[in-house]
Amino acid sequence: MGRLGDRFHRHRFALAALALSLLGALVIWAVSTAVFPYLSLNHDEGVYLQQAGMLLDGQLFLRPPVPDAFRPWFFVGSEQGFYPKYAPVAAAMFAVGRLAGDYTLALVAIAAANVFLTAVVVAETFRHEGQRFARTTGLLAGALLLHSPLFLITSSVFLSYAPTTLWNLLFAAAYLRAQRVGSRPLAAVAGLTIGIAFFSRPYTAVLFAAPFVVHALWTLRDGRAAAVRQALTAAGGSLGVLVALGYNAVVTGDPLTFPYAAFAPLDGIGFGRRKILGHAVEYTPELALKANARVLAAFFGRWGIAGALGTVLAALGLVLAFAVPREQRTARTAALAGLFVSIPAGNILFWGNLNILGDLENSGTGLIAFLGPYYHFDLLVPTAAFAAYAGLRGALRLRRLLQLRFTPRRTRVALTVCLLVTGAALAGVTVSVMDEPLERNSNVTAEYEQAYQPFENRSLENALVFLPTPYGNWLNHPFQALRNDPDFDGDTVYALAKRQFAVIDAYPNRTYYRYTYGGSWNPTDGDAPETRLRQIEVHTGERLVLDGRFGIPDSPESVTVRLASGPNQTYYTTTPRNGTLDLRLVADERARLRGEVTPVDESSIPVDGSLTLSVFVDRGPTGGFGYRVGLPVDERKNGLRALAPTTEVCPSYRCGGGRGAPATTRDGVFVETNLTAS
Repeated sequence: MGRLGDRFHRHRFALAALALSLLGALVIWAVSTAVFPYLSLNHDEGVYLQQAGMLLDGQLFLRPPVPDAFRPWFFVGSEQGFYPKYAPVAAAMFAVGRLAGDYTLALVAIAAANVFLTAVVVAETFRHEGQRFARTTGLLAGALLLHSPLFLITSSVFLSYAPTTLWNLLFAAAYLRAQRVGSRPLAAVAGLTIGIAFFSRPYTAVLFAAPFVVHALWTLRDGRAAAVRQALTAAGGSLGVLVALGYNAVVTGDPLTFPYAAFAPLDGIGFGRRKILGHAVEYTPELALKANARVLAAFFGRWGIAGALGTVLAALGLVLAFAVPREQRTARTAALAGLFVSIPAGNILFWGNLNILGDLENSGTGLIAFLGPYYHFDLLVPTAAFAAYAGLRGALRLRRLLQLRFTPRRTRVALTVCLLVTGAALAGVTVSVMDEPLERNSNVTAEYEQAYQPFENRSLENALVFLPTPYGNWLNHPFQALRNDPDFDGDTVYALAKRQFAVIDAYPNRTYYRYTYGGSWNPTDGDAPETRLRQIEVHTGERLVLDGRFGIPDSPESVTVRLASGPNQTYYTTTPRNGTLDLRLVADERARLRGEVTPVDESSIPVDGSLTLSVFVDRGPTGGFGYRVGLPVDERKNGLRALAPTTEVCPSYRCGGGRGAPATTRDGVFVETNLTAS
């Protein structure tokens, strides 16, 4: 009867944990689809999804026809092709979601698994306090995860933190149960899963495993059986490490060089000079402590379990769990609590925690304000565990006090009321702390929605779209939603506006488009840029003629025109009439301007690649503005060929880089062009 009863309670626990998981899955589906339909501000999402597409096609490398025009964000260039700076574990998990019908299904499944496994790990940790107490604590811990803004936001985006936590939790669950029941197969499973976690995010796995490694060393005193189990776990973990090193050897050519290090050799663990792309800093211990203190304050104050309320409960739970006679303490509880030490301490050595803050003096400006302290995602597990422990201990204590004063019926009623009030308080605090990040991310999505509007409800079959480069020469940075198929031969191909004629030669039978935006690209400023998707054609002839009309309002003090091609440039002066300036650019072997302009020096320049025509309008003390017209030109033996020009209105003479004039400007400011070839 005892075994039957235990099996019944075990199945009931599993069903309750499964129900919690399904609830978590529904919440993550809602957040992911409603708040992040165009992905988030973290452009690493595009990297993982591009990598997932590659894995589905059986590729480890991208081999585009024109590498300079097709390099995706955070991909490393090599003789074999482009490869991502991240390990393929998370991408493979996302790919499974795509096989099931949609990438988002992977996020849903991962979140559900993390809720379920948290319940299992916590139940195993407190098993010494009784099965019923342990399982109830586990279920409460799983439920508390859903009260964490960090869990809800991070689980809703295509980053590697939640997937890696899944493998870490599988390791912890298998390891703790293997130690309790003496199972060698489970010990081996524990090793394999932490090995996969290492392959996914090596340092994250090391920090999570560290307290359990200490626990494993402690259990060696229990004899040969324990030593065999720990050896099996170590062997499984070592296998994962070997797989990671083998992957390194394939993609980077060196088993000890991880892809992230091949991309940016100084982007690693430790103090000293740290650098990635154009961002560098001297990462000192003082700076590390200051940055990590702010990250931890954000975690425990807003992003953890129900904000500061969950932190207080977790702290109380720690005290209660260890405020017992020494003989009642267990190393399993200490291992779980050890995550409060290993994760924060280890993250001090990682300068990424400085980067997510943005401006250290105003830390609300970085990614942490939108996505939270995601490098500490694993810290949710012990926080939820000990908060649940404190909550259940408190509920049991309250029940005993009520039983001393009231009848059983009144005790049940009073306890139910107290629990409902507590639950409402938790829900209220969660809604309060979730409000700001949800609003911030929703505002970004609203700007993305307007930015991608030209692509909505529009069929682009057999199309090639040239994209602007607001953040440098990278695809999917920032336009993550505009990704290529791994073979670069989908219905729509996206390319940078770089080496455009080489790209056209690689795709000679497509319809060409140019995507532009006016002004500057900043999806967090609340001012969405005006975007445009325009079909363009190739013009070929011995001579190119570009007619332009520019609005020059308010009788400016002076107007200067510059014509440039490669290193060559020349200037003109002009006096516009009737609020407009009409110019004609003629290009053959040389380029020159015609119209009401006077050359300052040379009247023409040699054609050396694309032509840029700039108009500077000086309005004196009130400032000025400008226009920029870019004409992509390719010199051929039998003449020239050109694409339709880009136009931009430039406030204060500075252009935003979107290569697109906004559709609406102040009165009298406009630019019109017409290109012909003969």
